[in-house]
Amino acid sequence: MTGKKIYFLTLSLVVMAIVGCGGSSNQGLSGSIGQTAKPTGKLGTAIIQGIVMLKGKPPVEPIIHMGADPICVAAHSKPVHAQTVVVGKNGGLANVFVYVSKGITGTYASPSTPVTLLQKGCMYIPHVLGMMVNQPLDIINEDATLHNVHAMPKINAPFNVAQPTQGMSTTETFSKPEIMIPIKCDVHSWMRGYIGVVSNPFYGVSNSMGHFKITQLPAGTYTLTAWQEAYGTQSQSITITSGQTQGVTFTFNSSSSKK
Repeated sequence: MTGKKIYFLTLSLVVMAIVGCGGSSNQGLSGSIGQTAKPTGKLGTAIIQGIVMLKGKPPVEPIIHMGADPICVAAHSKPVHAQTVVVGKNGGLANVFVYVSKGITGTYASPSTPVTLLQKGCMYIPHVLGMMVNQPLDIINEDATLHNVHAMPKINAPFNVAQPTQGMSTTETFSKPEIMIPIKCDVHSWMRGYIGVVSNPFYGVSNSMGHFKITQLPAGTYTLTAWQEAYGTQSQSITITSGQTQGVTFTFNSSSSKK
């Protein structure tokens, strides 16, 4: 059997499995957006300006082989590498979820503005994203091929949503904080990503140079935690005053990979 025949047979089985499991594009919309109680959390004027670095030689990320789906292949003019460890020219580590894990008091209203997860070029963009509890997550298929988003949380309700057509959009939510929620596409096995869900707005994701920023933090003493999919987590305590901009550095060691 040729590769293309195997791919389309797999695609058909995935569609039937999703339909059979009752996959719904509205599963995450059963609850209302926002908090049921009046928010009591306060915003402040302090800023954390941070960077995440990788010490040591970064691993060579394998090339993703997309040949089973010609639409995926046509979307790229150059080889595509896995995104488990993405390091900038400055040694900065991308796709690290950084959040205040201890010290926040009060409750914060969930934004009505959605965060967006794109399926583009048969990859999840962004690879790692952050959002608040009950904030809308807009999932959009920009490819002319079947995708599905299979969320696999341990605390929240899972969902598995098929998007067979280009331009299709689905909205989901998560009702509880959870660090981190893996997502995958059952059609294209290389498509993987992670979502960090928190109960306050004090979080960020490091960019291609390893930089992140957390704003409007009230004065106080907090535990700041950084999560990276290959290297696990690191935490440090910070004390910050009103109006202060404080620099923070996390350094992961390339020899300490969990894999």
